Amino acid sequence: MKIQPIVSAGFIAAPSVIYSTSVYAYLDPGTGSIILQGAIAAIAGAAFTLKLYWNRIKAFFFKSKSSKKPEKGEPVDNVSEEESNS
Repeated sequence: MKIQPIVSAGFIAAPSVIYSTSVYAYLDPGTGSIILQGAIAAIAGAAFTLKLYWNRIKAFFFKSKSSKKPEKGEPVDNVSEEESNS
């Protein structure tokens, strides 16, 4: 990676940041509405992602000691307690 172009770009950009003047910008209600909509969408997206991966997250933190995988050749017991009692 070449450092020289990055450093020279920093020397060019620094004076414009240091000697900037005040900017009087107007934020209309539409801008606030878009910011609010983006925040709500981010919360909904995070909630959906959490719902999608909830079982993996729960399994990561609460590993059950009784849920081991059977070895090769070992029979798998799929009989429920109700079936075995009757």
